[in-house]
Amino acid sequence: MTDPYYRHHVFFCTNQRDDGAKCCGAAGGQQMRDYLKRKVKHANLNGTGKCRINSAGCLDRCDEGPLLVVYPEGVWYTYVDEADIDEIFEVHLKQGRTVERLQLK
Repeated sequence: MTDPYYRHHVFFCTNQRDDGAKCCGAAGGQQMRDYLKRKVKHANLNGTGKCRINSAGCLDRCDEGPLLVVYPEGVWYTYVDEADIDEIFEVHLKQGRTVERLQLK
């Protein structure tokens, strides 16, 4: 197996539903994605061999959101606020360990 292009590729669900149903967009998905992207850039952890932070459409786990998924590990997380994003940044993206308390099963 070859090395992945990115050490960590993070996808935030930023889907916004028009019908008022629960969605990650209404729960701040885009804002949290932008927040983590700034943190990663500020720490010089972005780019080839490092991290990439992306927006995604609906990831079809609406009842468990807001959420993000980190590849290549395929670890799904939920979060409430910037403190949760900070923990994912420090523990998963910098140290390579799963944040058990935020992980979706």
